[in-house]
Amino acid sequence: MIKLKRRAFLAGTSAALILPALPVFAADFKEADILKAKVSSGALPGLKERLPENPLVVKPVESVGKYGGDWNMALVGGGSLSMLFRYQAYEPLLRYTPDWSGVTLNVAESFEGDADSKVYTIRLRKGMKWSDGHPYTTADIKFWYDTVFTDKRVAFVGQDHWKSGGKPAKLEIVDEQTFKVTFDKPNGLFPLQVAWANNDQTTRTPKHYLEQFHIDFNPKADELAKQRGFESWIASFQAAAGFQDDNAFFLNSSKKPCVHAWMFTIAPGENTERAVAERNPYYWKVDTEGNQLPYMDRIVYQMVADPQVLLLKAMQGEVDLMDQYIATPNNKSVLYDAREQGGYDFYTLTSTEANVMNFIFNLNHNDETKRKLFRNKDFRAALSTALDRQSLIDAVLVGQGAPAQPSVKKEDPLYNEQLATQFTAYDVDKANAMLDQLVPKRDDQNFRLDEKGRRLTIIFEIDQARAVFLDLFQLVIPMFQAVGIDAQMRSMDRSLWETRVRQGRDFDATAHQFGANGGVAAMLDPRYYVPTDANAMYAPAWQLWYRDRANANAEEPPESTKNQLALYDKLKATSDASGQREVMKQILQGAADNFYVFGISLPPDGYGVVKNNMKNVTKIMPNSFGWPTPAPTMPEQFYKV
Repeated sequence: MIKLKRRAFLAGTSAALILPALPVFAADFKEADILKAKVSSGALPGLKERLPENPLVVKPVESVGKYGGDWNMALVGGGSLSMLFRYQAYEPLLRYTPDWSGVTLNVAESFEGDADSKVYTIRLRKGMKWSDGHPYTTADIKFWYDTVFTDKRVAFVGQDHWKSGGKPAKLEIVDEQTFKVTFDKPNGLFPLQVAWANNDQTTRTPKHYLEQFHIDFNPKADELAKQRGFESWIASFQAAAGFQDDNAFFLNSSKKPCVHAWMFTIAPGENTERAVAERNPYYWKVDTEGNQLPYMDRIVYQMVADPQVLLLKAMQGEVDLMDQYIATPNNKSVLYDAREQGGYDFYTLTSTEANVMNFIFNLNHNDETKRKLFRNKDFRAALSTALDRQSLIDAVLVGQGAPAQPSVKKEDPLYNEQLATQFTAYDVDKANAMLDQLVPKRDDQNFRLDEKGRRLTIIFEIDQARAVFLDLFQLVIPMFQAVGIDAQMRSMDRSLWETRVRQGRDFDATAHQFGANGGVAAMLDPRYYVPTDANAMYAPAWQLWYRDRANANAEEPPESTKNQLALYDKLKATSDASGQREVMKQILQGAADNFYVFGISLPPDGYGVVKNNMKNVTKIMPNSFGWPTPAPTMPEQFYKV
């Protein structure tokens, strides 16, 4: 029997839930032939011993599938491993529904919240196992809580949804399957945040594997660390757990057990040409006829250098399903013409991003002069006014879009007109006049000089795999130069970009795409409206202050931003949907007044490519990292004919 309290799921949404139901199977559970052979040889226990007592039942999108085949994919550059949450590694306690109207059960068999959204009782599936056959129980939850979440020696930052009022929630282990999470203050967003991509570490911390790297469980952990090339057990444990960043979690991870449908046998970093994930024999989901999922035997990721190589592979039919990096407006006509040759068609992605490209200045720059200038709202407003957005939309986005700042879409109840439209009118004279008040002096080449007499050079550091960004900047740079700013672009591999920008303080500026443009998503990912996490790259030190004030790199923000952060705390403590919307409206008005970042256009609907022989693929789906496209549509039930 699946138990749940409806209010625990409806926080932040008024939509009805999609709930799994357990049918009565007329026959025994069934498995892939490749696993039957391993059972026969004694290499694996029987299927009933591998499945939990109550496996999750997945209703296929179109039809019950057949076993076999590879899902052919690609990873672009060395730093795109966050894509793996989209395809392979999205298995939180709760997952988003396919239409993103709410959440539903996943790893958790039941998830109950009290009337005040302060105490949540969560039950795991009895008999569920990691990919190596070891039981997955509340011992893994407690290990995560003790060694990752609250261990100050290890010092992982994040998992803020497990906190309220700045304090960690209390964990109570009831039995092997049941645990309670108790917050000091109401945390109405907790169920929604658990389902966010890459948020739920409780399903990614195998105690029986990771305890060998932790000094509290292995007295020889320091010796093991040195054998692995680390100075201490702390660095060794951090690398093994992999929670510093997405790349670290997946790199060289073939030995780490998981609960995903496919487990790496050749992980990224272990081979320069490809990564391979094979079916997990202990996967805990079945279809409506009792067939253990997944249907496909493997996911094979080709390692490609850049998006152009990926584009050619897609046109030649070497990519089964993908949208990231290749499905750009400029590529659409080329991909359309090659559909017959490549044996594929398109699926539709509904836009959820705050903008097609967000201009992000480092408001915590280590250079004092740049920091002071970048923090001046009028400076950012002047550069925004210098952009001819319609020309950019026409030239690069093939006319799809309309000038807008990073904001909420107009049809959403949270829409704020000031936030969406301010400083979008193109006016070079006005931009120059505004800049003349701030940096009036110029050199002999007409570039402006900062307070120290240096040419005002701003280098935008860009992930080279973002083809649309590179195309846009070819036109943006002359627009900034026209108002006396020596704007430059420096493109780099994603892994270097992550180090330089997401983890650094020395960069001038960057550009990024994600963030949310409405509803539940905007509340859960308000990166451009209030700096609550590392995605707020305009304020790396302020977001650290919000998350961990003891951090040496944290910096107390100005009052206007502290007010924004206080409002976000209020939002998290609000349980009812209408109250959450009212607080979010205040946050959006504050974002309009602070004007942290600026952009070009709200994105139009996008697309992806899918091979004609791929079945059970949803034809229309949201496009988001938080709803990690296409993972909530359940790739484990994709199959080929």
